[in-house]
Amino acid sequence: MPSPSARRLTMAAISNSLSLKHGFSLARPQRPFLTPAPPYSTSIKFRRCYAAFANENREYVIVGGGNSAGYAARTFVEHGMADGRLCIVTKEPYAPYERPALTKAYLFPPDKKPARLPGFHTCVGSGGERQTPEWYKENGIEMLYEDPVKDIHIENQTLTTNSGKLLKYGSLIIATGCTASRFPEKIGGNLPGVHYIRNVEDADALILSLEKSKKVVVVGGGYIGMEVAAAAVGWNLDTTIIFPEDQLLQRLFTPSLSRRYEELYQKNGVKILKGASIKKLEAGSNGHVAGVKLGDGSTVEADTVIIGIGAKPAVSPFERVGLNTDVGGIQVDGLFRTSIPGIFAVGDVAAFPLKIYDRISRVEHVDHARRSAQHCVKALLSAQTQTYDYLPYFYSRIFEYEGSPRKVWWQFFGDNVGETVEVGNFDPKIATFWIESGKLKGVLLESGSPEEFQLLPKLARNQPLIDKAKLQHATTVEEALEIARASLQGEAAV
Repeated sequence: MPSPSARRLTMAAISNSLSLKHGFSLARPQRPFLTPAPPYSTSIKFRRCYAAFANENREYVIVGGGNSAGYAARTFVEHGMADGRLCIVTKEPYAPYERPALTKAYLFPPDKKPARLPGFHTCVGSGGERQTPEWYKENGIEMLYEDPVKDIHIENQTLTTNSGKLLKYGSLIIATGCTASRFPEKIGGNLPGVHYIRNVEDADALILSLEKSKKVVVVGGGYIGMEVAAAAVGWNLDTTIIFPEDQLLQRLFTPSLSRRYEELYQKNGVKILKGASIKKLEAGSNGHVAGVKLGDGSTVEADTVIIGIGAKPAVSPFERVGLNTDVGGIQVDGLFRTSIPGIFAVGDVAAFPLKIYDRISRVEHVDHARRSAQHCVKALLSAQTQTYDYLPYFYSRIFEYEGSPRKVWWQFFGDNVGETVEVGNFDPKIATFWIESGKLKGVLLESGSPEEFQLLPKLARNQPLIDKAKLQHATTVEEALEIARASLQGEAAV
């Protein structure tokens, strides 16, 4: 059997000798939006792609170079459908990598073993192979770096990149993720020393600032804000978190849990200004950011400011594919198909049916980015018709650098609705249970054992009836988890 590289050369030669005729298209035929995708013969698709298309044509194109792109590529390879068929178009100069590292280990000081590429290319975050640039070459995957797509012609199935390159696709997967929400320029959002983190270049620029910094202000009390502030502590910098909400991570944490984390940050020297509005970022005489002026007229001095106030789905230039105006992003079905045959969307940018809770949702998290990409490609390449059934999962790790007095890691599964029961004193463990109509809907655990963490998705997925009074009387996290486990086993026995 010829090698992958030999097959690519042979097919490229065939492709060079032929041109596109008769308007042939690789798009799937029109079908009802939510009906299962029919199986396709991979051998026929392979011959059609290379026998009919000229050089600018690709059978599969992924737009985006984040987590979803890396995991989608791996799935194409696993199905034997990447070699000479798959093209990834990215605005970044790097092969796909595990983006969560950028606000965690990547920001560690030089003496505390910071993470660096190629150490965290996908798919190491899930225990898979490290997919370096060489991996893509070896598997016959074309990578177009630093050349984002600027336009799409849906009728002709054609993409145009910034450099003017034309790509005709058979199937298109949009995996563009999100862009950071920014402060307006008129209030100092673009001043030197003001940072946003979405990619390696952003993180590198922040590190250069931290090396010279004395006073850091982090704007935002969510995931980014909490993780970056914890990293700044490792640099022994004067650090302040400012956010408008009444508590840290308000969209998930209970008020009681937030207080525990606020106390942890304060013990590490971080100052917290909550319920505060920002009027503007002020520049010093050299034009560099020098402070954050608050709504009450006071100013917090800072020579480095990190903005972590959320993100927006990166839908451009794909607006015509079909947007969801409620949750944002591109609307897809349970197989990640858009309303346009042959076009799919995955990861942060996809508004998809959250089957377990019967609602449309958009999830900005690495776990969903990985799973949605894999599910989409499997459905595209096989007869799989099972719709995506995602269980929301969030986690964070903070204060993990060497020498930290306490490394913190929590996980959450499910839905944070209903009443809550909190067990434990945060020294070191704490657990929070969300209960609605007698059913366990969600659970968060801090500093659990591997076995305890493995229990959480089972609880959230099955939503067993649980005795709230028993949970409230539990004196330890271990006892509370055993009560929950017994409820799960009781459901199974019925």
